[in-house]
Amino acid sequence: MANSDKENLLRVRDLKTYFFTEDGVAKAVDGVSFDVGRGETVGLVGESGCGKTVTALSILRLVPQPAGKIVGGEVLFDGVDLLKIPEQEMRRIRGAKISMVFQEPMTSLNPVFTVGEQVAEAIRTHRRVSRREAREKTVQLLKKVEIPDPELRYFEYPHQLSGGQKQRVVIAMGLCCNPSLIIADEPTTALDVTTEAQVLDLLLSLQKEFGMSVLLITHDLGIVAQLTQRVAVMYAGKIVEYCATEELFASPLHPYTRALLQSIPSVRKEGERLKTIPGEVPSPLRFPAGCRFHPRCELADSLCKSRAPEMTSHNSHLVWCWKVKT
Repeated sequence: MANSDKENLLRVRDLKTYFFTEDGVAKAVDGVSFDVGRGETVGLVGESGCGKTVTALSILRLVPQPAGKIVGGEVLFDGVDLLKIPEQEMRRIRGAKISMVFQEPMTSLNPVFTVGEQVAEAIRTHRRVSRREAREKTVQLLKKVEIPDPELRYFEYPHQLSGGQKQRVVIAMGLCCNPSLIIADEPTTALDVTTEAQVLDLLLSLQKEFGMSVLLITHDLGIVAQLTQRVAVMYAGKIVEYCATEELFASPLHPYTRALLQSIPSVRKEGERLKTIPGEVPSPLRFPAGCRFHPRCELADSLCKSRAPEMTSHNSHLVWCWKVKT
């Protein structure tokens, strides 16, 4: 399953990001490892509170400070460890080589500037072009992301656009410098199902057209099945399962992954009560001993409660569990 070093654009190894608070140390990301190949889409899935967004912010070195701190690991982008380079060099990489599409476009768009001005400013930040050239490039991008009447939309403010149109503007902003990697953090969370499908189709077509790599962060396994080639399942700051997408859906090994799949609504389950996962994701301040999923797991025994499992390989299918079913 694993690609060679040359085939992988992004290699995250044993990443640890902690938040130092008055209540203690919150281990939001605690030893995360995964790869994103060149031109590949990888899904990072799990419930809210599992550490997915903090992982993305850590890759870009945007962890909120002073409480947050990356305390260990490597983030190798095209062979360069992003955790070791100067901040000035990191600024040149953000937006130009790695872009992020956030889950709520209103957090990315400034309400007092037109959407066109904001995309154009992103272009001029990383490219030596005139204001006129930046404006022309912006109109082209708005057209590329299928915003109607892009010449007119350029002069409109975020509040004048629909949710789907705002998300398309954010995607255009992410594409403005032809990045090698886009990190899409729940890009369809605030959208209705019809608009969600349109935005996902747009992301897929743009990924194929530009040959970009995509790290797709989501809790929706339906989106993962549609868009990704590999998937990493995250729980309580850990990657608990990592494999090819087809393999995950055909033969999930971790109890948490199986529980997620069983909780997906289906027409085949009409009349049946939807299965849920009991309990909730533990606080990163108070992770349980042993396997972090054991308080919610039907298979947990004394071993699971006392000793943390190690990541093991089952025909290139990686899983962090004592109770692997193959």
